[in-house]
Amino acid sequence: MDIKPPITISSFDLERIEQLLASAAYRNLPGIDALEQELGRATVVDPEQIPPGLITMNSAVRFIDDVSKVEYDMTLAYPGPSNPPDAVSILAPVGSALLGLSVGQSISWQGPGGRPLQLRILDVTYQPEANGAFHL
Repeated sequence: MDIKPPITISSFDLERIEQLLASAAYRNLPGIDALEQELGRATVVDPEQIPPGLITMNSAVRFIDDVSKVEYDMTLAYPGPSNPPDAVSILAPVGSALLGLSVGQSISWQGPGGRPLQLRILDVTYQPEANGAFHL
């Protein structure tokens, strides 16, 4: 069994994600159980206590899948039609894997279709909290 790295999330992000998970529209999506497990093991802090370099909701992040050796630039987003083109939903396997990780951390995760992923965080190029947006 893989040991998961420690993760930290803001109380604001936790509240909004829990509201999504309570919705009948999302309750039965694949991967929801894994996201709930991540939320359950996270250290939760006030948005003002989020350190730079940590992936929060609406953060832009650069990471690599060490299995495929492919680098990605994505924005972690809530599901919805108004997301930027590079958005990955928190409800997608990659999205739930990224939440709460910091630059330099890696996580083993199951991707779409059961494909193994080994995601390593290279950079957080934008984080709302580091820019004074504590409730975005």
